[in-house]
Amino acid sequence: MISLSAEDLTENTFYKLMPEWKNSKIEIEELKGGITNKLYRVKSHKGDIIVRIYGDKTDLFITRDWEADSMERVAQIGISPQLVKYLPKRFNNSFYIKLPKLFNPYIEVRKMECILNELRVKYPEFDIKGIIKSLKELHDIINLPEEKYTVCHNDLLADNFILAPKGYKNEIEQLIYLIDWEYAGMAPKYYDIADMFQEILVPRETEISIIEHYCQGRNFDENLYFIEMYKPFPDIYWFLWSLIQANISKIKFDFYDYGKTKFLNAKKNIQFLAQEYNLKI
Repeated sequence: MISLSAEDLTENTFYKLMPEWKNSKIEIEELKGGITNKLYRVKSHKGDIIVRIYGDKTDLFITRDWEADSMERVAQIGISPQLVKYLPKRFNNSFYIKLPKLFNPYIEVRKMECILNELRVKYPEFDIKGIIKSLKELHDIINLPEEKYTVCHNDLLADNFILAPKGYKNEIEQLIYLIDWEYAGMAPKYYDIADMFQEILVPRETEISIIEHYCQGRNFDENLYFIEMYKPFPDIYWFLWSLIQANISKIKFDFYDYGKTKFLNAKKNIQFLAQEYNLKI
C-alpha cells in the first residue's frame, strides 16, 4: 500500500518506492474493480505484488495505520495475502489477533453522517435523519456489548475475496484469501455477515443455508435474528460513503446511483424487520 496522489503508477515511481527491485525488469498492469483506490499489479522475477494508491481524501474516514495493522495480523492466520510494504509506517508482527480499531456500526454511521454534513451538501430526496433514527432504535434493541465484538473485515463484497487458481493447491496455505482491510476492526460478527449478504443479494433461503453452515447446528435462531437486525446498517454506511465519494472522489463511478440503491435496500430491510419481528421502528 502506498500513500500517493491518484496518479498513474510509473516505473520510476515504483522504483523509488521499491528500490530493492530497481535492477529488475517489471510489468505494470492497472487493475479494475476498485472504486475507492487505484490498484496496480506489478510483476518481475522478484515477485508478483499489488500496489494500492489511495483515493483522494479517503483519510476522512479511513485510518491507514489501522488498515495496515489489520492486514499484517490477519495475514498471520492465513486469510489475507502478506503485506509487503506500507509507507510510511511498518508494524511489528503479533501472534494475537485483536485489532486496534473498534467498529461500532451505529457510531460509524453517525461518523459518516458528520463527514457528509461537513461537506455542506444537501440531498432532500433522502430522509437521512429519519433512517438514522430507525438505526438508533435497532441499535438499542440489539444491545450487543462491545466486549463481544470480534475481528471483522467490514467490507465483504465479492471483489475482496481472492480465489487461488487451480493447480496451486499444494503451493499455498489457503485457497481463499481476503484483501482490502481498510475498514477492518473489532465489530459484531453479525454485522460482517449482514454486510456480505447486502453485497451479494441472494434469496433469503440461500442466506439461511449459509447461516446454517456457519452455525454448524448451534444457535441458529439467534444468529439469524442478529444478522437480519444488522442488515440496514451496512447499507446506510455505504449509502453515506457514496454521497461523500460523489463529492470528493476523482474516480469515474456513479456513486450517487450506488448509494441510492443502498438506501432503498435499507428501507426495504427495515420494513421487513418491522413485520418479521413485530418491531416499531
